Amino acid sequence: MWWGRVGITMDVDACPIHLILNPFSMFIGEYSHNLDDKGRLAVPAKFRAELKKGAVVTRGLDDCLFLYPKKEWTKLAEKLAALPLSQSDSRAFARLMLAGAMELEIDQQGRAVLPEYLRHYAGLKKAVVVAGLYNRLEIWQAEKWDNYKNRAEAESGAIAERMAELGV
Repeated sequence: MWWGRVGITMDVDACPIHLILNPFSMFIGEYSHNLDDKGRLAVPAKFRAELKKGAVVTRGLDDCLFLYPKKEWTKLAEKLAALPLSQSDSRAFARLMLAGAMELEIDQQGRAVLPEYLRHYAGLKKAVVVAGLYNRLEIWQAEKWDNYKNRAEAESGAIAERMAELGV
């Protein structure tokens, strides 16, 4: 229950105001940034509050990095840890994601140092793109992102058809 106007209580689950009270907002959008000489990334301002609570960066797919809020990372890590050790693909994927992971701290200026081994993995130089994908951010070398995005846009019709088969 929460208090509305004086003397009136409301059921939070029945009222859309609970959406406003939810502290996590989804990550969406595309942001161009430059890494500084120390490998620091200026995290987009709208995402800083969530990531200051804790963040993990790891090797992503398609030559990018994945950046998760700690809460989302924990959910994924638990799923990865539960994969069967007897399957080589399970072991390989868990190793890719878990062994490559590093906790990040966001400094007072909203920057995070990306570890050198992860910058190398994703080919990050100076110009990068931070792409919001609901529960994670992807960090791309700008030229790779442009190439990937152009290919995906060119194939968007076929991709949409395949997604329809999955119920999307």
